[in-house]
Amino acid sequence: MTKEINNTYILEKLHTQFGNEIISSEEPYGMLTITVKPNAAYTILSWFKNDKEIQATFLTDVCGAHFPDLPGQEFCVIYHIHSLVNNIRIRVKAFLSGNSPSIPSITNLFPAANWQERETYDFYGILFEGHPNLTRIMNVDEMDYFPLRKEYPLEDGTRTDKEDKYFGR
Repeated sequence: MTKEINNTYILEKLHTQFGNEIISSEEPYGMLTITVKPNAAYTILSWFKNDKEIQATFLTDVCGAHFPDLPGQEFCVIYHIHSLVNNIRIRVKAFLSGNSPSIPSITNLFPAANWQERETYDFYGILFEGHPNLTRIMNVDEMDYFPLRKEYPLEDGTRTDKEDKYFGR
């Protein structure tokens, strides 16, 4: 009889292997979501890929997020991996300091991460240490800011056509 590979089993196995490196876990909409220490993300993703039971060999996505109101955890790198054999999706998150948002690149684990890490760098300024070509991919090279950071006002404060009197307020 084979063991059922489900979120509970994966989490138990993960805690046995990496106990102190896991910050938290949850299951929104049934997707196992694990928050890990940034220095452990590479090792944990490698473990997921190489584990003979879990076999999370498909990288679906790498993306970033900016939370300016979380001191010391302003940036987050989110990885979505998939075990096609077990039909299980897993989300791994690592929060980074706003002072030096950097994390090891996973391009040698998942070649598809190359473009996705470049895009995350381009929009958030998160550095992926060891990336083979961490340059802008969507924006112009001369751009001196990262457009998806929440550091800029959403609207131009100098516009006069947005005044309340024009909207009956």
